[in-house]
Amino acid sequence: MAFFKRILYQRLLVFAVFLPISGILCFSELFFIKEPHDVTVMRKDAVIMDCQAHGEAPIAVKWLKNGVHIAENDRIYLLPNGSLYIAEVESRRGDKSDEGLYQCLAQNKYGAILSQKARLTIANISPFTIQPKSIVVTEGSVARFNCKITASPPPIITWEFNRVTLPLATERITVLPTGVLQIQGVEDRDAGNYRCVATNIANRRRSTEATLTVTPAAGAQLPQRPRIMAGPQNLTVSLHQSALLECMATGKPRPLISWSRADHKSIDVFNTKVLGSGNLMISDVKPQHAGVYICRATTPGTRNFTIAAANITVQAPPSLVEWPESLTRPRAGTARFVCQAEGVPTPHITWLKNGERVHSNGRVKMYHSKLVINQIIPEDDAIYQCQAENELGSVLSMARLIVVMSEDRPSAPRNTRADTVSSSAILLAWERPMYNADKVIAYSVHYMKAEGLNNEEYQVVIGNDTTRYIIDDLEPARNYTFYIVAYMPMGASRMSDHIIQHTLEDVPLRAPELSLTSSSPTDIQVSWQLLPPKLSRGHVSAYRLAYRTSTDSAITQLELPGHYAQHLLEGLQPDTIYLVRIAAATKVGWGEQSAWTSHRTPKASSTKVPLAPVLQLEPLNCTTIVVHWKLSPGNAAGIQGYRLFYHEESQTERAPIQLRAQDNHYTIGGLDPRKKYHVKLLAYNFMGEGYQADQTVSTPGCVSVRDRLVPPPPPPHHLYAKTNSSSAVFLHCRPAFSKGQTVNYTVRCNPVGLQNASLVLYLQTAEPSLLVQDLEPNTRYEFAVRLHIEQLSSPWSPVVYQSTRPQAPTQPPSGVKVTLIEDDTALVSWKLPDESSVPVTHYTILYASRKAWVAGEWQVLQREGSITMALLEKLQPGNVYLVKVSASNEMGDGPFSSAVELAVQTDGSSSGHVPRRSHGSTHAKAFSDGFYHLDQKSMTGIILGVSVALTCIIICAIILVCRGKARKSGTTKTVRQGGGQIPALSHLAGKVQVENAEVMVPMMSDHFIDAKGGTNLIINSYGPVNTNPEVKKKKKWLFFEKEGNEKRQVKKIQSQRRTQSTCSYQPGTTVLCFKEEAHQPTSLQVLFSSSGDTEGSSEGSHETGDSGRYSHDEMEMTDLSSGQGSRPSSLQGVESGGSEGECVPEAPSSDIAVDMGEGTVEPCQEQREVPDISQPALSLSWCE
Repeated sequence: MAFFKRILYQRLLVFAVFLPISGILCFSELFFIKEPHDVTVMRKDAVIMDCQAHGEAPIAVKWLKNGVHIAENDRIYLLPNGSLYIAEVESRRGDKSDEGLYQCLAQNKYGAILSQKARLTIANISPFTIQPKSIVVTEGSVARFNCKITASPPPIITWEFNRVTLPLATERITVLPTGVLQIQGVEDRDAGNYRCVATNIANRRRSTEATLTVTPAAGAQLPQRPRIMAGPQNLTVSLHQSALLECMATGKPRPLISWSRADHKSIDVFNTKVLGSGNLMISDVKPQHAGVYICRATTPGTRNFTIAAANITVQAPPSLVEWPESLTRPRAGTARFVCQAEGVPTPHITWLKNGERVHSNGRVKMYHSKLVINQIIPEDDAIYQCQAENELGSVLSMARLIVVMSEDRPSAPRNTRADTVSSSAILLAWERPMYNADKVIAYSVHYMKAEGLNNEEYQVVIGNDTTRYIIDDLEPARNYTFYIVAYMPMGASRMSDHIIQHTLEDVPLRAPELSLTSSSPTDIQVSWQLLPPKLSRGHVSAYRLAYRTSTDSAITQLELPGHYAQHLLEGLQPDTIYLVRIAAATKVGWGEQSAWTSHRTPKASSTKVPLAPVLQLEPLNCTTIVVHWKLSPGNAAGIQGYRLFYHEESQTERAPIQLRAQDNHYTIGGLDPRKKYHVKLLAYNFMGEGYQADQTVSTPGCVSVRDRLVPPPPPPHHLYAKTNSSSAVFLHCRPAFSKGQTVNYTVRCNPVGLQNASLVLYLQTAEPSLLVQDLEPNTRYEFAVRLHIEQLSSPWSPVVYQSTRPQAPTQPPSGVKVTLIEDDTALVSWKLPDESSVPVTHYTILYASRKAWVAGEWQVLQREGSITMALLEKLQPGNVYLVKVSASNEMGDGPFSSAVELAVQTDGSSSGHVPRRSHGSTHAKAFSDGFYHLDQKSMTGIILGVSVALTCIIICAIILVCRGKARKSGTTKTVRQGGGQIPALSHLAGKVQVENAEVMVPMMSDHFIDAKGGTNLIINSYGPVNTNPEVKKKKKWLFFEKEGNEKRQVKKIQSQRRTQSTCSYQPGTTVLCFKEEAHQPTSLQVLFSSSGDTEGSSEGSHETGDSGRYSHDEMEMTDLSSGQGSRPSSLQGVESGGSEGECVPEAPSSDIAVDMGEGTVEPCQEQREVPDISQPALSLSWCE
């Protein structure tokens, strides 16, 4: 019973352990393990677009090409893991071509998700768009050839001289990756024909030949100023690509070329190198590499130089700064998802619901980077994805919305009404729900602008003790939509009926901004911008324009219709300062008048001076204004420059700012917030100043500067840093206070131990969380944060440290070699990838015969990162095998090495080939990311193996339990004397203690058994009896018959030594002798017999009620207890395993001596056979 209880407990334990694990493994949501990536393939090649989704089964996978579902056929079909297999890539025109953007759509019962976009490109190479041209140069000068071609993947460009390939770089010759050939110090032997060769996996193309003609140099050459004959060009490069700025100069003597940045920042020396005599190469371009680079060619030993500049624009693919989080909301509630991304160009954000694009409607709104779902219904329960996309790629993040349903919800509020109170307030009233009104705990009022798209919805929550509410933060002259929802503890009602109400108009908040220009000495063109609805606060019905001269107090006023935006004041005096102002009105009344704006009319003789430029002012922030202008279309006079004036309203005019004729914008900084400024611009030439353009502008409000005596805010605390990837760390902090104030943060980041302070990175954010990106892999960084409140800054927070993860290998293992060591076994070895800083956790080896390679079937082996060799077994003779190796770590898999060929000959020899790239499919059986699928036979074998192992374990457990029960009970054996019944004998412990030895001893009234002394002595009514030690020894080693003769010899020698140390038999001593006839044990006896004699214990003595001393026929046997271990000296030889011929020590005649020999030479008085069913038969003799 105990055994079955133990089994039951074990099963319960297994169930308790695996139940939580099963809950973990059963994912309730859906996500991608592997997504497709951009790939370029050859026409007619096979390709696999990876897609592996994980989640709760069943999962259905579909594929889209350019947003349209793909229909499967014999050439294009899905693999079992969800990847898309294209047997032969087609490059036909139109929709029949396989080129395009591919996406994987995975769906289960929780929703659907869409993978990132992957572009499939068919390798191609077009004709040359720029061919090299023949040139004639002077000996000792420089020569330059150029070619240009479009190809995918980008081609490798080399040059040939007289049909012989030139090296990429020598002391005088430089070949640039862009297709430029530069020759410095041209010699006569350089004359000849040159052509450009472009090569990629698709094809190889050669340009037309261009001839270089070298003319002899003049005898005496005068010094020449440096001249840049090929300067840098503006570049737009993607992140992590390479940028090449060419700079080639000529002069006498040869000029020196140097590089600098226009912003005076240092050039990144770690990722920058100079090709040839002065070409700047930037590898692994990052955002900080963007800027203007200046090439300077200087004559040695002089100050003569010339410069050329070019701008590098760095584009970056989208990356998420803030991603949406899963939400659980009740029915009729509101869900808000936030998603922010960054990149260059700025990413466009799209929201997806179950893989389909979300469109705005009455309940669902999208505001920039937010998705707001109002009045949630059960159909809104889905998986939502934020997709950020620009020209360089896309990135997605998902979140799930779970809609909680509740019973006994109240009905919707009834009879909703709205009454306009003022231009900014509306009164709402409603009646309580008809059903379950007593369960309502609160009401929420929802309102939004009725006109326009993507208007944000606002919500106000009020108690259940009222059914009226005034909303007083509305804009004048606007239509608003309202509805009410009743809430109970476990959910919400349906929304009430929607109603629309209009606020009243109000007077304009302020007057328009004026712009004044003159086209003649006697007029002023007055123009203004229409007020936005937020400022007009209704329909503008009229404008009032007033003007006067600066010396006259008489004001002239004009009223203009509300649809006017300009007016020409005519009949004015030349060269006179006029003041102009304007006011706007609605049907409610007139708004505030603008301040006076001054303008001087031109002089009467100013007929050939420039006309007034077209002026435009744009507030950049609360302290900065950007001024833009362009020449008037009818301007025919030449321009030497511009003069810019500006001053604050009611302040005196400042001195003008002189600007160049080619300028068209200027930034005015250091202004005060919420102030109106007057800006004046005019052009001038040799005839004098031209007509001026005047305009007013107001700076927006910003946080005012506090008194500096205010103490700074405390720094953030609990700064937390977590590694996100090999190039990003996520930071989160909490401010030391909780006030409703706008807080901005500055994050400081730099590698630990950085010496150059200019490389410290400072990032600005308005959120307490930030993903710091573009970090170096496997590098330890230190981070600190400070906060800013109303232009007050806190001290830096304590520094925290975090290391970025190592990046996935980008290089394959090097030095891959394959050697045939047997007829069907080869050894493949390799070296670590050429990336010392990238760890490797394991290697993947793919190998296949050429026939299997054509079918796309690869055999897969994996080895730990510390092992750089593997055996390829069971190779078939007469086949050529392809082998390639890749390195992987926890961050991902690296590329495979070039395929190495091994030819296995039929005679066992092999021939190795140089590594070369194979173009077949390498994915049919080798699935990415280490996921290898087991077939049905493998699963059956595993199940059978596990079943057999469990059966063996159960059988062993049953045997152990049975033996445990037998240990607690005794087993009996009978000894017969002649034909009658005699007491059973029990063989007791010998020298070696063996557990689980079983003795079956029935207690007899006239027999005494030594159960404590540890000897083989058995005493019954006929005298002491002992067993044959030799037979015991054979039984003891029954399971170890393979022991060598050496152990038997050692035991024999030890036995002889003990024999020599004992005394011989003396007359007068009574000796009990026995013989043991060994019988062949049965198989059951072998299984359950002891492997040695069991030594008696004190526990056995207590069971028999014995004290360890024994008597026979009332004879005192006190001498039996003497000697070593409180045992008779005559028995110590027995315990030591005495051998044949050994005799017992000398003892008094009253003692009993026992001889353990196999036979005895003593004359015996009487002998009886004692048969035993479980022991060898004993021959007992009583000898004197």
